[in-house]
Amino acid sequence: MNSDLLTPNSELNCSELPRVSLDEIFSQLTQTNPHARSARKVLFRGEKMGGISSYLVGWMAARGIDVVVLDGANRFDPYMVSSFARKALIPPERLLKKIRIARAFTCYQMATLVDKLSALFQADDGVARTSKPWAVLLGLITTFLDEDVSEREVRPLFERSLRRMEAMAEEGIPLLLFQTASPFGSKRDYLMKRLSQFSNLVLKVSLEDDGPKLVAPIYWERQWISSAINAGATEILTKNCKLQIESLQ
Repeated sequence: MNSDLLTPNSELNCSELPRVSLDEIFSQLTQTNPHARSARKVLFRGEKMGGISSYLVGWMAARGIDVVVLDGANRFDPYMVSSFARKALIPPERLLKKIRIARAFTCYQMATLVDKLSALFQADDGVARTSKPWAVLLGLITTFLDEDVSEREVRPLFERSLRRMEAMAEEGIPLLLFQTASPFGSKRDYLMKRLSQFSNLVLKVSLEDDGPKLVAPIYWERQWISSAINAGATEILTKNCKLQIESLQ
């Protein structure tokens, strides 16, 4: 992942558009809406998911947010969290204590972890945490692409996981989903479409010569980065990424 994107105080710059720091965007992303019927469900899809998720988890932990990571892609990088901590002048072990990680290598393991996710919200001593943690699911779909698993098993198992995740969101647990694109020609492309429909904000990440490009499609909450929208912006630029507002529901 481009190191410029990992700078804690990186800024989104454009002479004709509002100037917004990357920290501010993440701050808007992690703000809770007291009037919302359920917690935020955000999907990042595309390239560099391991790097983006690892950086964002470190960013949240640095702000005192407990995070539970379910990794089905084997791409979460705790060393990036440690690197973030050193740049922010925070002892790495302090951030890592705010993060709990569980890995899944099959869709059955992933579905089981999603079912039992609430158990991971408990501290090591069994005492419930005082504030709601954030759940980060990296590569949820990846585990469901195994061709050795029949289609008649995949679809109901995936829908069961979505129902459990929806229940967690209704309980006030925010969900951050990170997913790389399915292989070209995959018969299970519908899983990405279904996950996008499930989410209330989708950020599509694509690689270009000038760095990653972020696109926000139609599944989206109006309050997110509302200052830029109110200023009439349709896109916000940075040296390494572009967030483009395509449409609002």
